[in-house]
Formats: sequence, structure tokens, C-alpha cells
Amino acid sequence: MNAPASATAARRRDRRVYLRSHPVLFALLCATRRRPVVRIGRTVLVHGTDAYREALTRVPLDRTADGTTGGAAARLTDGGLLFDQEGDDHRAARRAVADGINSGAQKRIRPLWQAVLAARVPALATGTLELVDLTEELAGVTAAALVVSDACPRQLACAARAAAAAAARDHLPGPRRRRRGAGTAEAARLTALLPDPRDAMLAVAAVNTTLAAVPRAVAWCADAGLWPTVDETTAPRLAAELLRLTAPSPLLPRVAAADATVAGRPVRAGDRLILVARHAARAHQRTPADSPAATQAVFGAGPHACPGAGLARTQLADVLVALAHHRPVVTRARVDRRSALPGYAELTLRRGTP
Repeated sequence: MNAPASATAARRRDRRVYLRSHPVLFALLCATRRRPVVRIGRTVLVHGTDAYREALTRVPLDRTADGTTGGAAARLTDGGLLFDQEGDDHRAARRAVADGINSGAQKRIRPLWQAVLAARVPALATGTLELVDLTEELAGVTAAALVVSDACPRQLACAARAAAAAAARDHLPGPRRRRRGAGTAEAARLTALLPDPRDAMLAVAAVNTTLAAVPRAVAWCADAGLWPTVDETTAPRLAAELLRLTAPSPLLPRVAAADATVAGRPVRAGDRLILVARHAARAHQRTPADSPAATQAVFGAGPHACPGAGLARTQLADVLVALAHHRPVVTRARVDRRSALPGYAELTLRRGTP
């Protein structure tokens, strides 16, 4: 689905999320985005769609190196994370999780989040709805079902959110305000809620991408006046496009494990790679994406593709359908300056004009 002409207001609001939550990072990415690959010392910024896919599919990556998401998470959880295997074992683990999520898990989990929507969304008929609070409940229910935890979904979501924020402080550019022992305490709080501590990465990813994606996509839909176009038939395509436009995980920090090339530029073992999913998905451009690779970029590529992509698209589509009847408008939006991913701390909706 093409981005509508009325998307200017939506794009402006979403841009403020980056400017207020990660100003240093956003400025760096904007300054270098005109070239597909940019080297700054031992850091390689990868912006282009083809270059991004090449980096994920052809460059050997050290998934637990310092300065990467996996490395920070491994330190927080004492290692042994899901997907930290090498070679064929890594691919097999991802394939197994993807198969489980995209088949049985989706049928098992979807009624759970639909029940949350059925209970919470009708509040719009007579008042307001705090969407970040609703999304936290959706994320907790989904994550608890994915990792088969009987923990309180709210507690699980809060713990995963805090653990991700602690990990992000280790690998994202910008001021770092650390409290001594905070990361260890937050990781312990999360793993205590899981039957298997190795599922920490899955819980963190499920909660934080949902919290980043759903409120931003709904705000975009409201600002761009898209509610009249939403129904059960159109929602899946719109959800996929909104995920591309908002790029909830805007970059992937990685480290090269061996010498390689990206878009003809040399990459040396040990180089830090900043793979900019936002630009690979062309979310910063006003023209719609013209390739499946750009749409997929927000979920990675090849053996490093997110196994929960289908689940995320289905969940957002269900949220859009549930809200569309009320055609909500945004009455209050406050950016979360401490979250791991660019997102909102508050997003209040009220019923719009039919």
C-alpha cells in the first residue's frame, strides 16, 4: 500500500520520536545516509538496501562481540542465549523458532491478544485509551505465551523492557547513564520469570519491538487519516507498510568476524557494523518502497531474519482492525527517552469523528 499524500503530519510526529529519544544516533544516521556504505574509523555504517542485505547474508558476524546487541544481552544473562550458536546450529535454531511461531504458536497466541483488545478497546466509545499501557499488556501476554511462562504478563513485559534498556546503553551511541549493578539486577529480574533463561532474548525482542511498533504505527495511521481504509482485508498490507515506515528496530549493531566486502567496500575482521534498517527499508523517503527487499529490511535478511515477522504483522493488523471502528485521534504523545528502541512513554487516544 502506498504512503498517502496526507502522511506529512504522520512523518513529522514519528520523526520527533527519533529526535527526542536518540538525538545523537539520529543525527549521525542522517548525516551519512546518502551513501550506501560509510566508514568512520573502525565503524562501518550500512544504509543501502542491497548493501544491508549483503552484510547480513555474506559477511561472517560475531553475534556475541562487545558493542553488539547479542554481546550486551549475553553479558546481562550470563551467556547461553537463544541464537548464540555458530553456523548450521544458528540457522537451525532460527528456523525452528520461525516454524513454531508461524504455525502453531500464532494459532495459540492470537486469541490471547485478541481477548486483550476486546476488553480494552471499547473504552474509546466513551472516553480515552492509553495505547502504550494497552501495548505493554499485549506484549506481555504474547511474550509469556511464546516462552511458555506462567509469570504475570505485565511483570514479564516490565522486566524485558528494563533489561533491553540496560543492554542498549552498552551499544548505542549517545550519553550513557549507568547505575552500578543495574544491568545485572535487571537481567536477574527477567530470567527469574522464565522457565529457561536462554529464552531471554526471545522475550526481550518480543516485548520491545511490540512496544516500539504498535503505538508508532497507530499514531501514523491516525495522523495520516487512514482509518476509513482499514478493514480485515486491507489491514495486513497496511500493517506491513506501517512497519516499514516506522522501522521499530532502526539499526542492528554487529561486528564482522572475518574480512569481507560490502557494496565493494572492504570490511575487516573486528570492524563494528551499524546496519541501518530504517534506511535499508527506505522509511526516510517520501516515495513508497519499490522492492520486497526494502519491505523485509525491518525484519533483517537471510539467516538473520527475525523469526517473528509474521506474528508481528498479524498482531498489528488485529490492532488496526480493532481500533478502526472508533477512528481514534491522538490527544497526547510523550516520547520515551530511556527505552531501548525509539518509542512512546504515553500515547493517548480518543474517539474520532465517524
